[in-house]
Amino acid sequence: MNRFHSRAPGLRPALALLALLASVGVSAAWTSRAPAQNAATAAKISTAKDRSEVSITVYNSDFGLVREVRDLDLAQGRVALEFRDVASQIQPETVSIKGATADSLKVFEQNYRYDLLSPETLLAKYVGKKIKIYRWNQQLGKEDAFDAEVLSVNGGQPVLKMGNEITYGFPGRFAFPEVPANLIAKPTLVWMLDAKQAKQKVEVTYLTHGMNWKADYVLSLDETDTKGDLQGWVTLTNHSGTSYESAKLKLVAGDVNRVRPTYPGYYAPSGGAFAKSAMDAPSFHEEGLFEYHLYTLSQPTDVLQNEQKQVSLLEAKGITLDKKLIFFGQQYWYRGSYGEVMANQKVGVYLDIQNKEQNKLGMPLPKGIIRVYKADKAGQKQFVGEDNIDHTPRDEKVRVKMGDAFDVVGDRKQMSWKPFGSCTSESEWEISLRNHKDTAVTVEDVEPIGGDWEVISSSIPHVKKDAFTFTFDVKIPAKGETKVKYKVRVKWC
Repeated sequence: MNRFHSRAPGLRPALALLALLASVGVSAAWTSRAPAQNAATAAKISTAKDRSEVSITVYNSDFGLVREVRDLDLAQGRVALEFRDVASQIQPETVSIKGATADSLKVFEQNYRYDLLSPETLLAKYVGKKIKIYRWNQQLGKEDAFDAEVLSVNGGQPVLKMGNEITYGFPGRFAFPEVPANLIAKPTLVWMLDAKQAKQKVEVTYLTHGMNWKADYVLSLDETDTKGDLQGWVTLTNHSGTSYESAKLKLVAGDVNRVRPTYPGYYAPSGGAFAKSAMDAPSFHEEGLFEYHLYTLSQPTDVLQNEQKQVSLLEAKGITLDKKLIFFGQQYWYRGSYGEVMANQKVGVYLDIQNKEQNKLGMPLPKGIIRVYKADKAGQKQFVGEDNIDHTPRDEKVRVKMGDAFDVVGDRKQMSWKPFGSCTSESEWEISLRNHKDTAVTVEDVEPIGGDWEVISSSIPHVKKDAFTFTFDVKIPAKGETKVKYKVRVKWC
């Protein structure tokens, strides 16, 4: 049995076309500026084979800018040009077309044809028309042919008139005499042009959904956790609906503001082939663009439909790392009586990386995931943690949260609390940090605190980081314990 599903067109292409017509100054009376309606109109078709140059700029928020240059052989005068092999997720309202010179090409009208040929759309176009249905005859060993008229196609089930009967669900192979002229195999831009010269280069730019990229980083630690090798990769995905061969590829890193559309988008990620490009480093060179950063691939590459492409972004060997063990407190603990607020609390493990030239880095790092590995005693790399990093300018610090230490834990007790009025208190605290490792460690105890505060006394020196934070650097011997005692006064209103 043949089953078909109808697909009603959405508002997006209509709205997009209206916006485009307004942008190019086309009105209902465009014919007054164009050649006469009865004038002969040449029909031309352009495909990807006409491309002489293509460049793609991909943004890390699911869209890209496509720029194509095609060598076209147009007829002089009025030309209807079908511009094929564009992205199926193109935003028609963003299309710009430019001829070889300023006045060599004039656009009267643009249409975006998106009614694609499929079993569903083909059947819908034949409502009210005659078709053939062939069904295999097992006894005769051949197909029997039946004439049918398509009355309606609702919910994917065609209602047919066959002879004097109305029926549906008739099993068989549907055959159509021809493809309707308004159905196309791929989304196509159709322009009504006035060409001043026949042969010319035409530049077309447009935005499309379905393109994205992300950065991933691999960090390999040495035995001492003080040095490491950092490898950065760019993973590009193309689900725009078409392929671009030998394209100049550029990537924009930054938070680019875009107006959200009022209609649903077409982007639906799907699986695809995976390709890794092993190019000579550096594969990208970086430059500033407005308030963002632009990364340009050093050589053209193929950006194929439903493909993931991975290209090297950076490679830095022997960068210096700073591993930190951090024990965090809470601001609200200073405003009430709590007693023991935590026991056997795990200590967080972090890696700090200075993104500086002196540290063999010093380039703007796009946001992404950094994954960290370390070799075990047998020399085999093991995964030890990962974290997201944000867009990081040069000369800034990158902090990677690795996880929690297994062998370093701590307790925190409130030894006394005295209120002074409704919003002032004085409290005494004891922090016990225990190290079960065979080597000594240093733990940074971070104490967030609000309002007006003062550390009255402490067993080890404290450091005021800012108006709302102070810290202790606690040295703990191997298989040992260190206690920190301090008294603080806080006024929070």
